[in-house]
Amino acid sequence: MRNFIAHSVQQLRPSGIRRFFDIAASMDDVVTLGIGEPNFVTPQHIMDAGIASLQRGNTAYTSNSGLIELRSAISKHINRLYGVHYEADSQILVTVGVSEALWLALRAILNPGDEVLVVQPCFVANAAAVEMAGGVPVPVHAYVEDEFQITGEALERAITPRTKAILISYPNNPTGAILTCEHMQQVAAVARKHDLVVISDEIYERLVYGFDHINFASLPEMYERTILLSGMSKSYAMTGWRIGYAAAPRPLMEAMHKLHQYLIMSAPTIGQHAALEAIVHGEDDVEFMRQEYDKRRRLIVDGFNAVGLTCFEPRGAFYAFPSVAVTGMSDEEFCERLLQEERVAVVPGSAFGASGAGFVRASYATSEANIERALERMRRFMQRHG
Repeated sequence: MRNFIAHSVQQLRPSGIRRFFDIAASMDDVVTLGIGEPNFVTPQHIMDAGIASLQRGNTAYTSNSGLIELRSAISKHINRLYGVHYEADSQILVTVGVSEALWLALRAILNPGDEVLVVQPCFVANAAAVEMAGGVPVPVHAYVEDEFQITGEALERAITPRTKAILISYPNNPTGAILTCEHMQQVAAVARKHDLVVISDEIYERLVYGFDHINFASLPEMYERTILLSGMSKSYAMTGWRIGYAAAPRPLMEAMHKLHQYLIMSAPTIGQHAALEAIVHGEDDVEFMRQEYDKRRRLIVDGFNAVGLTCFEPRGAFYAFPSVAVTGMSDEEFCERLLQEERVAVVPGSAFGASGAGFVRASYATSEANIERALERMRRFMQRHG
């Protein structure tokens, strides 16, 4: 019997995160800093809005693009925060999380063999999404010496005649890095020079500390070549509701909408009603959670530095990315031994790209008590191996 699995699927690498989660799940008394998910429950008034939508009998499909009320709220939200205007009826699409939005964006613009510059370290799905859309991911590395901010010079070195787009994700998972205006302008200059689309994943846009987030589409001449991706999962503690969105110029959005209507029909109706409540009335919730994350950020970064794991200061998202070089171990060996010896789960930095090698990702989207327990166990580990 022949192998029916497509070659393209056979060639996809399994997630570098999942293996450690699977091991940790089989063990007792594990403190996990591995999951990139808020430990907060969705705020009550947002849950109530979702429940009320069910009680009203709102169990049918919505418009392919999503509830017009939600799209209007997203339009006002982006304009209020960044001064960028998207038409609710033609430039905004509600999606099943940012994962769907990213695939739609890539599939809408890529012909087979087109190249996408994928800035790394980055979420493990980014390069795979390019491959699944028929493109060729070209890793472009950001390094700790630049605080994991990509440079225009690095992008220029990767340009070929087949380059079609740049994929950036700031605030960044896994590093917690942000992209300053200066570095954003370098990316913009490369996009203008080579006539490229920029796909900007800004899902962590509201979780920044000591800086103001800059929307990439707000930069001069970038609006017409930017596909903006964001959603509800991280800022509003709504991961399981599966609501994201994309905003783009009309020609790009029309192509994405065409794919979406065949692939999905519409995002979950209950999630859309909850998302509307979140955007309209959830600002206090966002600020409360952001301040809590900020406390945890300082706790975990100071803790890593104190045990000898040098950690640059993350300015966004909810991840720390300390170096494990002092141990003499690879990042994978460090994670495996830490899990086996001290029951602490973190993720190897190399899972997020070659420039993440020698680092580990630790999420501080967990309680302060868990962070303190993890740091105490890591202190013991480092006394033996540091």
